[in-house]
Order: sequence, then C-alpha cells, then structure tokens
Amino acid sequence: MKGRRTSLASRTVWINNNASERYRFHDDHPFHPVRLELAEDLLRKSGALQDDRMIAQFSYAETERIIREIHRADYIDTVEQLSKEHPGFAAIREADRYGLDADGDTPYFPGMHEAAVAVAAGSIAAADAVMSGRADRALHLAGGLHHAFPDRASGFCVYNDAAAAISYLRKKYNARVLYIDTDVHHGDGVQWFFYTEPEVFTLSIHETGKFLFPGSGFPHERGDSSGYGACLNVSMEPYTEDESWLECFGQAVEQAARTFRPDIIVSQHGCDAHAFDPLAHIHCSMRIYREMPKIIHRLADRYANGKWVALGGGGYDHWRVVPRAWSLLWLEMNDHPLLANIDSELHGGQLPKAWPTISAKPTHSEPLPITWLDDLNSWTPMPRRAEITEKNKANLEIALQHIG
Repeated sequence: MKGRRTSLASRTVWINNNASERYRFHDDHPFHPVRLELAEDLLRKSGALQDDRMIAQFSYAETERIIREIHRADYIDTVEQLSKEHPGFAAIREADRYGLDADGDTPYFPGMHEAAVAVAAGSIAAADAVMSGRADRALHLAGGLHHAFPDRASGFCVYNDAAAAISYLRKKYNARVLYIDTDVHHGDGVQWFFYTEPEVFTLSIHETGKFLFPGSGFPHERGDSSGYGACLNVSMEPYTEDESWLECFGQAVEQAARTFRPDIIVSQHGCDAHAFDPLAHIHCSMRIYREMPKIIHRLADRYANGKWVALGGGGYDHWRVVPRAWSLLWLEMNDHPLLANIDSELHGGQLPKAWPTISAKPTHSEPLPITWLDDLNSWTPMPRRAEITEKNKANLEIALQHIG
C-alpha cells in the first residue's frame, strides 16, 4: 500500500485521439467527436496539456487480432462489409440483426471497422503503458465504448475497447482488473464480457434500468459461476443529486477495491449524469466530476500501486458539460496545481477566457459556462430529495450484500 506520489505527476500520459476522430456516425448524432476537440482545447488553453505527454496508439494489426478474439467472427465480417463506401444488399439486410441499422442508435458508416479498431488501439495503448511501468496513469478519452457485445453493436458502440484492453491486461500481464464505470447508462457490455471471470471485477453506477437504456444493471446482477461476487451494480433513482450519488459511489468503490485488491484500475468516465444531459434523468452537477476521479485516484494509490487507466464514454451536452468534466479528470490524474484554485474558488474559478477556439459552433442557444463548477444557487432543488436518497441507500445496501 502506497500513498499519493505527487512527484510522479509527469508519468501520466495522454493517448492521441486523432485516429479515433474517424469514429463518427453523422453530424446530427449525439455521439459526436466535437466533444474530444472541445476537451483538448480547454486543457490546452488552461496550460494543462502539452504534446510531450502524448503517446501513440497500439499496433493496428495487433489490436485487430484482439478484437477478433473477443468479438464473434460473423459480427466482425458484417461490420467490415457495412464499412464499405457502398455496402452490398446482403450486408445491409443483416445490419439490424447486428445492431447496426441505418435508422438505429448505432448506424453503420463508411470506415466504421477501421475507426472502431482505432478506438480500441488507443485503450490498449493506455493499458500497456501503465501495466508495463512506462507510465503510472493513462487517459484515452476516445475510449469507453462500453455497450458493445461480442455479437452485436449497441448504444453507439461497435467494438468494446474497454473489454479489449481488459482482455489484453489479463492475457499479457495476468492482471487482476477492477473496472469502474461512471456513465449514467449501465456498463452492460463490459459486465457481460466478464460475468463469469473472477479476476475482473466490474462496478457500474448508473441510473436505474427501470427507466433508462439499456434496461439492466440491477443489484441482483452479481456475476455467475466462478465470477459470482465480482460484479457490483449501483442503481440510482431518477433525479438523484450530488450528495446521494457521491455517497453511494464512494461506499461502493471503496468496498470493492478493499475486497478485490486489484493490480490495476480501469475506469470509464461517461459524463451524462449531469443535469444538463439530454439523454438521462439524473440531476447532478459538475461537482461529481471533480470528486469521482479524486476517489478513484486515491483507491488506485492505495490498492493498485497507483496504476490507473481512464477512458471516456458518454456525455451529450457537448459544450457545457463534457469539456469541463473530462478536463477535471485529466487535472486529477496529474495532480495539477490548477486543482488547488478550483477547489478553493467560488464555483471552481474562471475558465480560460480564450476558450473555446475551435471552428465548430454550439448547436444550442444556452450560454457557455464561465466557471469550472456549477453555480448551484441558480438551480431549483429537486422535489422528493429525501425519498430519492433513501431509495438509493436501500438499493446500495442490497447491492453490497455479497461484497466481503
């Protein structure tokens, strides 16, 4: 067990997202790469990201081999056919069967196979950099496609890069992996990839599947066979706010890490539990995106010798939420001096006035934030707060019954 090593902040690396920018469905799709551009722009304008911190992605050929190990051959064949500029009729006819219908959540697009492999290559590069000892921490924001299954796409996710990275860690390093998923949607794909695997512990905090896609992630989902007990789902009620979310998250991840004793933590940082997000019903503020990385960082230092790989994920308020949340994650992974100001200043202090400078323009009329954290004084308190908090506590108590 080791404490925080602030002198090694420079041993945190950023995985270059350039190749992953090809993972793009269409201009109106909510899963848009402008999120990556805005986050990187904010960090550069804050003086918190330099080119010498970036490392290249993993070998494309080796990544494709790993993808073929974890995804079914007929599914990959269909993805490749639908990735052509002009797919054949036979492949188009099969698209819906594999979750890739042109009118669905995850529509096929030219170059899809290559783009999805590139995303996985970034996540494997992050895992290898940390587990090999070349870095202590690594961030790959283009990753976190946690809904993809071995035999089909789902929820904007074609290939499961998190599962690919974890499989790589298991095979090459025989590592015990604690996977922590903070996306508001249940991390179902990663869970089911490792549902019978005792050396991979999957933990997901999310809005209850009673009301939100993908309709799973309930406390009774605890793993199966030799993997029973290595799966924990923290199911939160709609309109949950910061205090309840963080209380449940903190208790769950602490108990999981203390019991499981991982060699490395892999975390997914979808930032769609924010009140502004259009695809969920949780009412949290930017505070949880300051606090959750801090909690994970502490657990990595305490239980995994500091080894921590972080991935991106969902988040559909592209301008007001995602850039701030992902920037706070990078700042925490680096013990950046800017955090002292954010933690002490009113509403986290001012964002750089020069941000944003990218060519894209917001598609909404709401003003952009000017502070790192939200001014909660302007928010209307949620009704039923006490009832929601008690329900979340009860669900957590049920979920933790099988954790030592």
